[in-house]
Amino acid sequence: MERLNELTIKEAQARLDSGEISSVELVKACLERIKEIDGRVHACLAVPEERALIEAGEADRQRSRGERKKLSGIPMIVKDNIMTAGIRTTAASKILESYTAPYDASIIKKLKAEGAIIIAKSNLDEFAHGASTENSAFGPTRNPWDLARAPGGSSGGSAAAMASDMAIFSLGTDTGGSVRCPASFCGVVGLKPTYGRCSRFGLIAMTSSTDVPGPITKNVEDAAIILESIAGHDFRDATTVKASVPDYALKMKNEIKGARIGLPSEYFGEGIDSQVRAAIEKAIGIFKELGAEFTEVSLPHARYGIPVYYILTPSEISSNLARFDGIKYGFSETNEKGREDHALVEIYEKSRGKGFGPEAKRRIMLGTYALSAGYFDAYYLQAQRVRTIIKSELDNILENVDLLLTPTSPHIAFKLGEQSGDPLKMYLEDIFVTGASLAGLPAISIPCGFSQGLPVGLQLIGGRFGEETVLRAAYNYEQATDWRGNKPSL
Repeated sequence: MERLNELTIKEAQARLDSGEISSVELVKACLERIKEIDGRVHACLAVPEERALIEAGEADRQRSRGERKKLSGIPMIVKDNIMTAGIRTTAASKILESYTAPYDASIIKKLKAEGAIIIAKSNLDEFAHGASTENSAFGPTRNPWDLARAPGGSSGGSAAAMASDMAIFSLGTDTGGSVRCPASFCGVVGLKPTYGRCSRFGLIAMTSSTDVPGPITKNVEDAAIILESIAGHDFRDATTVKASVPDYALKMKNEIKGARIGLPSEYFGEGIDSQVRAAIEKAIGIFKELGAEFTEVSLPHARYGIPVYYILTPSEISSNLARFDGIKYGFSETNEKGREDHALVEIYEKSRGKGFGPEAKRRIMLGTYALSAGYFDAYYLQAQRVRTIIKSELDNILENVDLLLTPTSPHIAFKLGEQSGDPLKMYLEDIFVTGASLAGLPAISIPCGFSQGLPVGLQLIGGRFGEETVLRAAYNYEQATDWRGNKPSL
């Protein structure tokens, strides 16, 4: 029996255009799938069902009048640190548990203008602080391939939703691998655009210098379609560039014969699971069959990516989370007589003490320490200098090759609770993905095999604003394989 929720964007649009199905039927199929399995997966934090069905009915009426848009009637799931007007936006934190966004993020406005419909907000590590989606104030998300394992983080809810076909596409955010790692663990496609390619306006800020919104999808073509829809300059975000947006979905179909791909020796050393390594080596063989040319390259400063990232990120977090003080919005702790009986500092302490989870507190304290007098030069300033070296190193290498190919993660999805008691071990989950984030480069994770029955992800990193090249290589590889045919049994 056909399940409409399993369709891709292109497949769904073709069926909608032909009149075989309606948007209402498509949205209902996805909502039914959420009801069927989300009690076990816990990918969704809010499901505005009534609103979604009303919008689906309107999409059908518009289509009947010939007002067809690129994403008319296509249901999407949005990570819950992205503002959605009139829908609760919590960032998976108790401090925003009752917060309803008053406006849409710029990327949400763009997707709505193309006709997409929000059917759910997805779970994440609180304020996107994590690599497992275990740090949510509302409980962990489970990996659809093995409910005892983590889906990766921090966009674990969006990735788990895609792996289990709860919607046609989803959105995540990637600060240091938070789209790519969960895509790898859940066997779906996760694209991190170049920093400045897509607007950050309306994202609840984590690390403003590396935060990037990106699609998590069922295949590469869908990622290209969504990137084209959300990319472009936004006057509300001064970091976005005034550059034309290519037709990614069209240009990615060109062949990759003659493409030069670098293999960083530092990413293929000790610590990689043997079956993950075997899957990556097999993928390299397929790329060679497609005409790609490989060369070994060196990124000697790559090993500093984690320590640099985990100085800069907490530093920016300590600043960005200062706005959640129990005064302006969100959770506020007062006594029975009311706020007037509390000293202002006491309100701050109690509201933030109860509102923030352990990982958010840990990062605030680390960042405040790194920025404090006497330590700023030794930690934050030094980390910024090394970041500049990492960026220059990657930029220089990518002048001589078109792409870099690496594993997304050194291993498959780990078990829930397995690493939650060891923050340093959890931070090392980002070992292969922080470089592209620190340098602001585009990168994608695509499925490339299995280990112990669980998905393995392959990462492709491109030059600045080189999404077209990244997508073309990923699409050509995807067309030469059939990993999408494998789905978790729930």
